[in-house]
Amino acid sequence: MKRVALVTGAAAGIGRACSVRLAKEGHAVGVLDLDEARCADAVAEIKAAGGSAIALGADITDRAQVRAALVKLRAALGPVTVLVNNAGMAEFLPFEELTDALWDRMFAVNVRGAFTVTQEVIPDMKAAKWGRIVNISSSSAQTGTKAQVHYASSKGAIVSMTRSLAEALGPYGITVNNIPPGSVMGTIMSEANRSRFPIPIDQLTANMPVRRLGVPEDIANACAWLVRDETGYVTGQTIGVNGGRVVS
Repeated sequence: MKRVALVTGAAAGIGRACSVRLAKEGHAVGVLDLDEARCADAVAEIKAAGGSAIALGADITDRAQVRAALVKLRAALGPVTVLVNNAGMAEFLPFEELTDALWDRMFAVNVRGAFTVTQEVIPDMKAAKWGRIVNISSSSAQTGTKAQVHYASSKGAIVSMTRSLAEALGPYGITVNNIPPGSVMGTIMSEANRSRFPIPIDQLTANMPVRRLGVPEDIANACAWLVRDETGYVTGQTIGVNGGRVVS
């Protein structure tokens, strides 16, 4: 069945890969990012392959902007029943250098943003009595990262949010799961922080069981599986896609 998916942080990296993969699965996709113009390439790729997509611009920390983007998406493609909360920010910074403003900004984007977008699309899912929510957290939330205390903490909140939402929304036919990527290069965040990455890339891959870094498509593949009808009995789960960096 063709459904409408919203992917945040979708102009590049993991978000773009998820958008393209969901379109291949038959979903119409709202490609949302802070800068709508940056979504044009992803939308063009989807349309060139015969899919349906629309570019959307919104700051996910601003509820009014989120609502405006959803009005545009619903008018163009219909109600939203698949949500991928991928938008986020990351940075490396010693704990002693963190300020109140830096801490609050990290949680505003990574936690409150996901809260806001989810809350705004839930009515569509409840009306349909069906929904799929996939939250993208980070393996740093599982292992801790000494130079990313605020980032790892915010992503840990996403893991807890996933569990709680799964219980709250399950009776409405809505599943909520979490993917914590590990060592995925080629994303905006990892490229921006490469110079401050604490472990040399060759050392990192040597310690990975699969002996390679992840690519955005690895996350997109798991995301596509989690939003299918067949995975309706999977909810509240953390599905690690990390090459074995974290095992459970």
